[in-house]
Amino acid sequence: MENLYIIVIGLLFILAISDLIVGVSNDAVNFLNSAIGSKAAPFRVIMIVAALGILVGATFSSGMMEVARKGIFHPDQFFFSEIIIIFLAVMLTDIILLDLFNTFGLPTSTTVSIVFELLGAAIAISIIKISHAGGEGALLGTYINSGKALAIISGILLSVIIAFTFGSIIQYIARIIFSFDFEKPLKYFGALWGGIAITAITYFILIKGAKGSSFITDNTLEWIMGHTGMIILFSFVGWTVILQVISWIFRFNVLKFIVLVGTFALAMAFAGNDLVNFIGVPLAGFESYKAFMASGVTDAAQYSMEALQAQVKTPTSFLLIAGLIMVGALWLSKKARSVTKTEIDLARQDEGSERFNSSGLARSLVRVAIGTSSFLKKVLPDSFFKKINQRFDRSIYEQRKVEKSISFDLVRATVNLTVASILIAFGTSLKLPLSTTYVTFMVAMGTSLADRAWGRESGVYRISGVITVIGGWFFTALSAFTISFLIALIIHWFGFAGILVIVALVIATVIHSFRIHRKRSKEKIEKAEIEKVILNGEDVLVKCKQDVLSILISASKMYYVVIDGFIKEKRKTLKKSLKDIKELNKRTKDLKDGVTLTLKKLDEESEDAGPYYVQVLDYLREAAHCLNYLTDPLFKHVDNNHPPLTDPQETDLYNLNEEISTFYSYIFNMVKHDKYEQQLPDILDQQHKILELIDKMRKRMVKRLKKGEVGTKLSIVYFNTLSETKNLMLHTVNIIKAQRDFVHATYHPAF
Repeated sequence: MENLYIIVIGLLFILAISDLIVGVSNDAVNFLNSAIGSKAAPFRVIMIVAALGILVGATFSSGMMEVARKGIFHPDQFFFSEIIIIFLAVMLTDIILLDLFNTFGLPTSTTVSIVFELLGAAIAISIIKISHAGGEGALLGTYINSGKALAIISGILLSVIIAFTFGSIIQYIARIIFSFDFEKPLKYFGALWGGIAITAITYFILIKGAKGSSFITDNTLEWIMGHTGMIILFSFVGWTVILQVISWIFRFNVLKFIVLVGTFALAMAFAGNDLVNFIGVPLAGFESYKAFMASGVTDAAQYSMEALQAQVKTPTSFLLIAGLIMVGALWLSKKARSVTKTEIDLARQDEGSERFNSSGLARSLVRVAIGTSSFLKKVLPDSFFKKINQRFDRSIYEQRKVEKSISFDLVRATVNLTVASILIAFGTSLKLPLSTTYVTFMVAMGTSLADRAWGRESGVYRISGVITVIGGWFFTALSAFTISFLIALIIHWFGFAGILVIVALVIATVIHSFRIHRKRSKEKIEKAEIEKVILNGEDVLVKCKQDVLSILISASKMYYVVIDGFIKEKRKTLKKSLKDIKELNKRTKDLKDGVTLTLKKLDEESEDAGPYYVQVLDYLREAAHCLNYLTDPLFKHVDNNHPPLTDPQETDLYNLNEEISTFYSYIFNMVKHDKYEQQLPDILDQQHKILELIDKMRKRMVKRLKKGEVGTKLSIVYFNTLSETKNLMLHTVNIIKAQRDFVHATYHPAF
């Protein structure tokens, strides 16, 4: 039995390392998005600053470890064998959840997940104990620290409102002071702004965070607390003077410095507050094991875990090792980039392709905002709005955005980092495990709202994105509680065999999610190619030609496979084809959504070619739609085991399929070599023959229907196949005609 618990403790530490990796992948957004979004420094510099912040912050998290030991449940009410089940269930659940959220690029809260996982597993074991003792549900409060758990949950939810509110107000004030053309105001107020920001960060990180540090002595801590006022005064005056002098002598950009300091501070606050989420449970398990071994008790089911109620300082070496693992994960994790991109996209200042679709709630909120704005314009003087609008004039920002490819400017980045750092560090000082994700995300959303980033063009999509992320947070809580509850029951009922099965399930889930993420990353790279900088019409033409050839080749293959699969009733083939066609539809949609971005980048000489490029993308989209409208009914027909084709129908469809395959082979050659004048007449003749063949097939089908040779279901799907095939032929010819006109307009602007 002793060897079994050694294995479990070892497994807990292995899971802790895995949890550190997947946890940092999700939480990296918290301290990277502002610096990356504003391009305050080269990416490598930003990562180095963040890494240093993590290492320092890790040593400040010792006091937070109490949450894992006794924050959610009363450890003295559980035996060692029960505590180990709780801790193991929590760690297994945490890896599954965080990895899934990372895969889909959604920021979630490691704090909320750990709190509800502890709650779920503890309640599962408590219910078992109560049932064995023949007690009632009312005794659940004996085991669960409901007061502390409620305080933690309330603090997390309250932090969302506070973060959004403070982010909005401070960003609005900052924009009124600096405007988007902040170079001139920065000369006068930059050092003062920097002094306030860095002093606030210093106060909340150093003074408030020092209580939880693993290396600060009691005497040092007492001196810091006794000289708080002096530290604040010297910090404010010192930083203000230093920044002003450096700004005068070296023309130093104060905002960039604030962003880097804020990145360091937020990374430090993240490590100080969130490290408990990753290693708190394994360390508590290790402390439990040491206490059990030292007790001399041989039966783990008889040793009460009162030892966990004592105050224990985590060794600095453990914290530093955890910090190093987090730094390694930060540098190497590709999933961290996905989560970061989600928040930057929702907060970016400019328009563009939106990741989320609109929702009814988002549309209602936008209508309310528009109505409120209209009301204020009626009751407030026009001069007031004119002055305010001048501070929000984005013409300078638009020029800077093109030059530096930024998502938002340095003013907003400084507010994001400063406000979030202060709130998180303050929560840490109160021993409240605030969600760094919730705080930083809501601060970023509040600042983007105040900065008028959510305009009429993008408002509904951004709000829908925020609603989706917040909905994911509630899903985190519910799923964390449920999964942890079930895993704890499984381990209790099935013992070591249950542990092996769940570990295998976790490994399979991580491998599967890795494959999904790799596929999504590939799609994003392909989409990024669409959005790359284009300088002239020839660049657009080359890219468009590649897209046309690629999509037509895919469409030709898919059509042939679908018709062949329908003739031979290959259900799996049709199902896979339907999936591939949906991917093709998504690709054409992405191309069409990116058309405005491409047109904006065209030079003046190529502007005349723009409309033809739009036409090409429109027809590509329609052709993809035809394939979807054709394939979906065919799959349902075969999937529902409806009657197969008759022999004459099979022959007709087979001949049609061969004709269309030959038709597409001529098209590929023509588009590839731009032989429109020579080959287009022949292509049109072939199209005409195919359309005549479709009409003849339709007439023969009508005769069969009248004779009662075919049923209703087969007739409907057959007519639909002919109709969509005809539409596909028409759109295909329209594609090559538009491509021909695009070629002529590009090389002969007077065309």
